[in-house]
Amino acid sequence: MASPRRDPLELHAYAMDNLRYIRDTIERAGSFTAVPGAGGMLMAASALAAAWVAHAQATDAPGRERWLAVWLAEAVVALTIGILAAARKSQRARLPVLSGPGRKFMAGFAPAMAAGAVLTAVLFSGGGAAYLPGMWLLLYGAAVVSAGGASVRVVPLMGLCFMVAGTAALFLPAAWGDLALAAGFGGIHMLFGTIIAVKYGG
Repeated sequence: MASPRRDPLELHAYAMDNLRYIRDTIERAGSFTAVPGAGGMLMAASALAAAWVAHAQATDAPGRERWLAVWLAEAVVALTIGILAAARKSQRARLPVLSGPGRKFMAGFAPAMAAGAVLTAVLFSGGGAAYLPGMWLLLYGAAVVSAGGASVRVVPLMGLCFMVAGTAALFLPAAWGDLALAAGFGGIHMLFGTIIAVKYGG
């Protein structure tokens, strides 16, 4: 007695499953290309403005608190610009910003930034505000180097430049802190933002 025939697997469904698997594999193995060049240039502009405002604050205790508030506000502004610019670039490329490489990028970026937040509170409350500019640049650079392993080659190089700038800032006089931050978050972001915008599409 003949067994009942199975309906053949539709070729279309089989092909779609294979394409989905291939796309997911490539996505996990690829580079996070949504690092925003134009966004980096905007972050540079906001950092230069913040350096100018922060440098105008007095050197007494209330002035130091206002100085810190200016730079913390700049950190929020820069983070917002970076997220929105990366999301826009990903949308243009029709790729989710939190793809496999995107998640790797964030996993590499977040720990050093979290450490920076903790050390900011500790150093400022302990009278070590003079070390904050160098520490911010150094840890931001470490975050970019770590995250850049999941991105295009120029990103880790940018992080290394931030680390060099941060190391130099730690040995500069305290009065040069805002200048170091302007050169780092302003100048380095502007330089590499331009390179990324020209070479990697915005």
